[in-house]
Amino acid sequence: MKPTISILGCGWLGIPLAVELIKAGYPTKGSTTSQIKLTELAELKINPYLIDLYEREDRTEFLKADILVIAVPHKDIDNFKFLVSQIHASDIDKVIFISSTSVYPNLNGEVTEETNTLDTALAKIESIFCSSSLFKTTVLRFAGLFGGDRKPGYFFPNGIKIKNPEGFVNLIHLEDCIAIIKTLIEKDIWGEIFNACADTHPTRREFYTKEMKGVGRKPPEFDEVKPSEFKVVSNNKLKKHVNYRFKHPDLMNYR
Repeated sequence: MKPTISILGCGWLGIPLAVELIKAGYPTKGSTTSQIKLTELAELKINPYLIDLYEREDRTEFLKADILVIAVPHKDIDNFKFLVSQIHASDIDKVIFISSTSVYPNLNGEVTEETNTLDTALAKIESIFCSSSLFKTTVLRFAGLFGGDRKPGYFFPNGIKIKNPEGFVNLIHLEDCIAIIKTLIEKDIWGEIFNACADTHPTRREFYTKEMKGVGRKPPEFDEVKPSEFKVVSNNKLKKHVNYRFKHPDLMNYR
């Protein structure tokens, strides 16, 4: 029998992830902060729960699972400490924590999982999960997210000058986000940190010019005054350790 999976945060990533896991035969629970959304989750055959990390509520039933996937943008450290205490009292022994490559500074060069992170709330929350001895956590640091209704051609409103035009783009497609999580579960890979980012890194100038043209918008304007600051996120560890092949590796030709 396949493990039961609870997904904390059924939004842009959590809902399609849950749908794919259910198709693959995993009993799947999902949480939302919206009462109205409970019906939507149930219609998708996701076992729905109303959970708000700001509330000190009983989450016993939701945490009756083997694996917990945390896919919320929440950044309150104390609320996550409380969640960890609840996980300790639950059946969960494996966690996937969805983080972000925003934990890395702009070094004007490549960043890997060995690069020192910024002193941010997100980095501290990662550490809280990784330091627990009662469950194993794999941290997925996703680059910028696109796919589905998130179209890069609409990332910037009209009249906004795009900064760092000669900096490089670090993005990952929704389909890769889902496939990577599913692969980690299937291969039982825990206690690791992985960057997850497409193979290519076009400049912001060439990428957003192409994307805005692709959705019928006029060419973007760029801030040409300040020197570009950037980082190039390496996905080598994910590809080698997990043997993962990206579905959308080339950001200039992903359609």
